[in-house]
Amino acid sequence: MKRTILAITLIAVGSSGAHAYGSSTRDIDAAQAREAARIEQGRRNGSLTRWEAFQLNQEQRRIEHLESRAKADGHISRSEHDHIRAAQQRANQHITRESTDGERRGWRRWWW
Repeated sequence: MKRTILAITLIAVGSSGAHAYGSSTRDIDAAQAREAARIEQGRRNGSLTRWEAFQLNQEQRRIEHLESRAKADGHISRSEHDHIRAAQQRANQHITRESTDGERRGWRRWWW
């Protein structure tokens, strides 16, 4: 009886961990979509210059590459998931910083 309960507990714990971090990357994908929308909005309203938008989009591509490398074995471990989320949080901060730095699309230096 104890072995059966132990086996069921181990299966439940193992499957809940696999569900949260395994092949499920909905939270990562949702964050990527939000960040892409913020970059596009900043580009449209002029709060991001073309160069800033380009750099931020490059950062998003690097995060997508991290995700695809993590998915390569069919399972995203907790550490891989945490690493990707930390990269997304840094990217989110970069988007905020670039959107509010006062540089505007169309702005030119005096010598241009």
